[in-house]
Amino acid sequence: MKCILLEDVPKLGKKGELIDVSDGYGRNYLIPRGLAEEATPAKLAEWKQKQKSLALKEKKLKEEALALQKRLNGKVVKISVSAGDKGKLFGSVTSSHVAKALEEQLGVKISKKDIKFEGNVKEIGQYSFSVKLYPGVEAQMTMLVEAE
Repeated sequence: MKCILLEDVPKLGKKGELIDVSDGYGRNYLIPRGLAEEATPAKLAEWKQKQKSLALKEKKLKEEALALQKRLNGKVVKISVSAGDKGKLFGSVTSSHVAKALEEQLGVKISKKDIKFEGNVKEIGQYSFSVKLYPGVEAQMTMLVEAE
């Protein structure tokens, strides 16, 4: 029996996927609980149309991410923080500081979860970091940490 999942089902598939299950499992478990619907010819046609529109949307998002990657690669973001005499920071620079600086300096709104840098930034200096823009698309940037 072919079914279209309406919800994510562990070990079976994600929402919107077309799956093939045994008749009993589909009729007695998935459909009554609202986890799936039977794939009738009309539902299959609708599902195929949705898949096409999703593919176009994904392609557009990836193209936008690649354009943003070209714009951001190699850019330097300056972050001013309070520091002691020997260049040690009072605290550390976090990904939320970097996200705020990206929005202020470059006008790009990036989630702090998508910003990755190695180790802790606890001294004045120059550090490289990456920004995840789309699955498989990352921009490599540099952060310049300065004392206020």
